[in-house]
Amino acid sequence: MHPVDIAGPRLQLRELTSDDVDAVHAIYGDAEATRHLSFEPRTHEQVGEIVARSIASSGEQPRTEYALGVVRQEERDLVGFARLALDPHAQKAATIGFALHPHTWGAGLGTETIHLMCALGFNHLGLHRIWAARAPLNSASARTLLRAGMTEEGRIREHVFARGAWRDSITYSVLDHEWRESDGSATANG
Repeated sequence: MHPVDIAGPRLQLRELTSDDVDAVHAIYGDAEATRHLSFEPRTHEQVGEIVARSIASSGEQPRTEYALGVVRQEERDLVGFARLALDPHAQKAATIGFALHPHTWGAGLGTETIHLMCALGFNHLGLHRIWAARAPLNSASARTLLRAGMTEEGRIREHVFARGAWRDSITYSVLDHEWRESDGSATANG
């Protein structure tokens, strides 16, 4: 699917453009926003490379990665970066992840972002399973993933090397029939 343009009640997932580097850097360069992620804050140059790779991967056939901007529809400002990556070892499965700017935290935008990513995966890509992982200390992410309809599956021990140490990951998933039963909704535009 290209270009991706999926809207929910307040948010839209869309393809990144080179004009998004500053907005993505405001997230990926922020110590608080990246505290529980698998990497330290990124430089502006590193974010420019991430955005450039995301734009390039959007045109690949077959497309295996969807790195997208999370945009508030009314304000039209990019407030997050979301990624869905098809699993090369499992048929019809993908992993998702996202980061939102800290000034948006606590407003339910994380839950809506997950719903939009699931809509992309299930409604548009025909996936069977979507999974996500979080840092054990990220209790806000735990609440968000559960609120979005995902089920906690377990712990991957010493899964990520971040900030000079190994850390575990707590995994969650949702299956296509669970998504349909929950009346997952988001609309594709264009």
